Amino acid sequence: MAEKEINITYETLFDLLRREKNRPELQKLSDSFVDDLKGYIKEKNSILKGQQIKIGDSAEIEKENTEKQIDNIKSMLNNLFDRRQQKIVQMAIIKAKTSSNPDDCSALLDEEKKLFDQLSDVLSSFRRGLLSEIYLVSETDDKKQPEKEPEQQDKETLEDVQEDKQEEQQEKQQENDEKTKLIRFIHSVPRFVGRNLEVYGPFEEDDTANLPEEIADILIMKQRAEQIKK
Repeated sequence: MAEKEINITYETLFDLLRREKNRPELQKLSDSFVDDLKGYIKEKNSILKGQQIKIGDSAEIEKENTEKQIDNIKSMLNNLFDRRQQKIVQMAIIKAKTSSNPDDCSALLDEEKKLFDQLSDVLSSFRRGLLSEIYLVSETDDKKQPEKEPEQQDKETLEDVQEDKQEEQQEKQQENDEKTKLIRFIHSVPRFVGRNLEVYGPFEEDDTANLPEEIADILIMKQRAEQIKK
């Protein structure tokens, strides 16, 4: 039975590497590229093995040339796949951002397609998790109620107005302090900022905290925490 023809040469590898370096999009390779590479490397190693049993100056020169060529082939392959992996990472970032595949996905080898899918899943999961934590603070801000201006009617002097305003602020602060909930964190939560620029966290799983009611309610709604009944 005749052996399968090898479609790769030293020159074709050099040309593939040159195109991958000079063009921004991922270059299309044949579906049999990996199998062809295995056959090509196997052929070169077989030639080297035959040269190692020969003697004489010419045989030694041939062996050195073959060894050098094999080293160069390995170097080209490392550079080729380094370039392709960099492009695959960028493609995965685009998919995680847009939820759609880049145009050059058809150029992926079967082995590279697995890498692309795994990277896309990890980056998408990270992006969703990070943004949800950021939006948590925004949703807390959205729940703020507009502050009511203190009534200034029937105030006889400026001193009376200032005194009443101070008392109102103290009463409002005391009321806010009383509206808290004791919660236990089900998942870890990074540091975040409240509506009055108070900094909370970070919190780890099973940590407990007595937080303002509106923040506690959002954490519970997001299934980040559960209320502890006092």
